[in-house]
Parts: sequence; C-alpha cells; structure tokens
Amino acid sequence: MSTERLDAFMARANAAYYATHDPFADFTTAPEITQVFGEVLGLWAAVTWQMLGSPSPVMLIEAGPGRGTLMADALRAISRAMPAFRAALSVHLIETSPRLRAVQARAVPDAVWHDDLASVPAGPMVLLANEFFDALPIRQFVKQAAGWTERFVGAAGFEEHPCDEPLPADAPEGAIQERCEPALGFIRALASRFAAAPGAALFLDYGPEHSGFGDSLQALAGGKPADPLDAPGTADLTAHVDFAALAAAARAEGAAVHGPVPQGLFLAALGLFQRANRLAMHLPPAQAAAVMDAARRLGEPNRMGRLFKALAISSTGCPALPGLEA
Repeated sequence: MSTERLDAFMARANAAYYATHDPFADFTTAPEITQVFGEVLGLWAAVTWQMLGSPSPVMLIEAGPGRGTLMADALRAISRAMPAFRAALSVHLIETSPRLRAVQARAVPDAVWHDDLASVPAGPMVLLANEFFDALPIRQFVKQAAGWTERFVGAAGFEEHPCDEPLPADAPEGAIQERCEPALGFIRALASRFAAAPGAALFLDYGPEHSGFGDSLQALAGGKPADPLDAPGTADLTAHVDFAALAAAARAEGAAVHGPVPQGLFLAALGLFQRANRLAMHLPPAQAAAVMDAARRLGEPNRMGRLFKALAISSTGCPALPGLEA
C-alpha cells in the first residue's frame, strides 16, 4: 500500500464501499426510521419556497439521497399540503453510486440525477441533505512539540508528515484538528448560487455546534464499530461535521445562515411529534407504539436529538426559516 493523505484514503475507501455494499445493512438513517421525518422536511421545503417568493420553476434537490425514501416521503407531503409547490418543482438527486441510483429510481421515478452540484442547472432551488457531509473525506492535523503535522495512511497505519497549513499556534500538544474541504467547497458553491437566484439548503448531520479539537474518524462494518484503516472498502467511514466552519464559509460567500440548532428542537418545532401522534392514532397498538418510539429516537436529546444538528443557508434577505428562528 502506498502512502496517501487521509482524505484520499477515505475517499477511495468510501467509493469502494458504496459501490459494493448496501450501507443500510450497516446503519439506519432518519428517513428509514420513520416516514414522518421526510414528511416534515417536505413541508419545511414548501414553506421555505414560499419565503423565497414562490419562484417557478424551482428545483427540489437532495444530496446523498440514500434509497430515495426521504424524497418520496417529502413529495407525498408536499402534494397533499402545497400542490402549487409540487407543480412548480422538478426533482434532482446528487448521487454517484449507480447501484443506489437504481434503488432511488424506484422510489422517485421522475428524478434527474447528477454526479455533483456542478452539473445541477442554475436557477431557484431548495436543497435537502441528511447525513451527507459526514461521509465526505477529511484531513487530520496533529499538533506536535515542533509544530503541526498532517496524517497520512501507510502500510503500518497513520504516518505524520510535516505541513505548513495555517493552524492554531496555541493548540496543546497532541491536539487533532479536522478539516473537510469537500464540505466547505459544497457550501461555498451553494452560497454563490444563492447570490444569483433564490435558494435555500438544509443540512442535518451529526457533530458539535462549535469547532474544536479531536479525532472523530469512525467506521462501521456489519453494523458494528471497526478500525477505519482496516480493509478499506469494507466499512463506512465517517467523521463529525464542523457546523461552525460551514456557517463561516457560507457567510464569507454572502449567504444568510440559519442555525445550527439541535435536531430534536428543530424537528419538534416542525411538528414531528404531532404528526407522529396523528399517524399512530390510526394504527394497531404495537404499530402505534413503534411510530411514537421512532419519533422519540429522532428527537430526544439522549438519542439523536442533541448530537445531530440542523443548519440552513439561504439567499440574503430571506426571513428566519422554520425551526431555525433565533
């Protein structure tokens, strides 16, 4: 194995993993936990579209759409609650995996697929992304007594190489700084688009609200934690999202920033529990209990409600977006 920078290793490993594995055998994302998640995000998109001035036509985009479950649930709720938005929108999915595209086509047959944001046409948009940034490759820097080094991956594991990146000089020895350049680039590109046409983007992912030091690289294989460096391509590699860095990058490009707020508070403000309760009322007791437990799993702080955050960016002049009001 040749030595390569950690982000190159992570990108290669995840590309192989997603090309050959069903990721949902290893982990369960919010849209797969309950249909209510996609429904309330669809209604969020509809209200946000109105707040952007109801542009028509408009693109409804999802980055990292998994099985297409979130988008299918969102479109069902939009059709029922705001048919004008449904009539105005076209569906676009950003997905590189041919295998996942085939699954998504069964759930959302009228979608248009893109390998990346760059191939999405210019114009008004509302973008949704759930657990999208966490799988993007990160760089790691380690503070040594003589200065900062960058982590590479070699045959024997991590290797430290000298670097001259602008990093905090007063960090304690042993501190690890992570940076996700693809996520920052994605945010900057969106912010640039929002300067030219009305738009908003919502991101739900896990990580701290404020930037800090620490090693958050992790791997899941067969539903269990694994060594991130062992057998690349057989495990899903992820890292915590630096929401503060993403917000700063969006502001630097002139976009408005909303949040981040804990996912539990965000979903509760959108009516997650009321919608789950209405759904449960029409189900047998065991199914009703499962619906309510799924909502609690997403919203309660000791489960996914606190670790996961919601962050949105939008065109300037857009009012505070639903669930993200200061």
